[in-house]
Amino acid sequence: MDFSRKLPIGIQDFESLRQDGFLYVDKTAYIYRIVNEGRPYFLGRPRRFGKSLFLSTLKAYFEGKKELFKGLAIADLEKDWVKYPVFHLDLNISNYTKFEDLKIALNVLLSHLEEKWGTDSAEDSFPTRLAGLMRRASEKTEKRVVVLIDEYDKPLTSTLGNPELHEKIREALSGFYGVFKTADPYLRFLMLTGITKFSKVSIFSQLNQLQDISMNKYYAGVCGISETELLANFEPEINSLGKNLNFSYEETLAELKKRYDGYHFCENTEGVYNPFSLLNTFSNDALRYYWFSTGTPTFLAKMLKDADFDIPSLENDVMIEAPAITDYHAGDENPLPLLYQTGYLTIKEFDVHFNEYRLGFPNEEVKYGFLRELQRLYSPHALFKSEFSISKFVRELEAADVDGFMTRIRAFFADIAYDLNNKTEKDFQKTFYLLFKMMGQFVKTEVKSAIGRADLVVWLKDTIYVFEFKLPENATAEKALKQIDDKGYLIPYSADGRKVVKIGAEFSRAERTLSRWVREDVG
Repeated sequence: MDFSRKLPIGIQDFESLRQDGFLYVDKTAYIYRIVNEGRPYFLGRPRRFGKSLFLSTLKAYFEGKKELFKGLAIADLEKDWVKYPVFHLDLNISNYTKFEDLKIALNVLLSHLEEKWGTDSAEDSFPTRLAGLMRRASEKTEKRVVVLIDEYDKPLTSTLGNPELHEKIREALSGFYGVFKTADPYLRFLMLTGITKFSKVSIFSQLNQLQDISMNKYYAGVCGISETELLANFEPEINSLGKNLNFSYEETLAELKKRYDGYHFCENTEGVYNPFSLLNTFSNDALRYYWFSTGTPTFLAKMLKDADFDIPSLENDVMIEAPAITDYHAGDENPLPLLYQTGYLTIKEFDVHFNEYRLGFPNEEVKYGFLRELQRLYSPHALFKSEFSISKFVRELEAADVDGFMTRIRAFFADIAYDLNNKTEKDFQKTFYLLFKMMGQFVKTEVKSAIGRADLVVWLKDTIYVFEFKLPENATAEKALKQIDDKGYLIPYSADGRKVVKIGAEFSRAERTLSRWVREDVG
């Protein structure tokens, strides 16, 4: 790796980034367009996608720091470089486990501004203090104020699992953000960033001119790294990673794309890579699941479980009406809007006729990280009490050790009896699906997703395994094998050239695990 190239991992301050010589993917053409349209904006993106750095870039622009933009696109576009008073409020300064945390956070942010712009004893609430600050700053500078609010919804997303606290915080923030609806005389520019747009927060219901650019095609690449930007900015890092992995340049690009690309924030636009994962991959010269390891979506996974959601449908087969994808109402039973806005699902297709989006996992990092989190909910005992390892499953199949593989499955389901207790067959089926879908990290698999397919197919270099599992007591392993033949499950593999192994297995309701299995080799 070329250590003279400094990668901006975790760098959210534009001024520091430019002064200290960190690599910067130029997004300033977006800045020029936004500031010249001049409207209040909202931008929603998943966590660690570059929202904070984008706001910091706006801050430097509005503070007239022309020298920081030398060599960037906006340097040739902007002629005036007017300096404005800038209020930069970052709500990501607390975890908001109690209401007092919000009060402390707002007080810290406003007190910092009051040190510069003064106070008024008549301003005895957060909304009146904010309104007074804008008025005084505007009057003292004879310029209207720029307000940049980063992670405006952090207090709301942090309390989704606590409805009472969430509602109390929502009411407080509605009053605070509601100040902007009458602030036109003092307001030059307003932008809020966050993950989701909470419809019941007053800024969205009362600030009519607010423009949500989260799904605007002209701003689809405002955060994240497009493939065009990847190739233009990171060739040395791509070469270094490929050398470390013993991959060709093309193979390295394909692996990066599979793991980290695929986010679409508008239909028919170029996809973007997760910048946090991409930069960490280059810094470490190693392919890992970096973004997912920074925070687990426990609450989102629990929403799916509580809603008895069809987990297999998450792979590209979930549809959502266009109006529903942008807003989230706390307490909604449909988890899809929040899964999209937080980055666990992305746009795969848009149906103009029905005005619907088809959603799916953006890439392998998100897919396998999220499935792993669902596994923790559906089978925690099995994951942590048994000798659970997907890689061991795969190695046993590669060694043609079917009995070892099936014995491991039996131990896994024996452990989850504690978790499933008296629940239905559907719970077994979901756990089964999650278990085998995780194998897709290592080998090509297909888990049953439609009538007419075997329950599980695993492709190895020399062998294809076709599994059929029977849950009811009167359905035997032999009947499972017969179903494979009767329904033609082997037909798609008859001309493949690899050895085919059929496996029929039966579950015992009493034992709540696999009771027996039979194997038959074909060809």
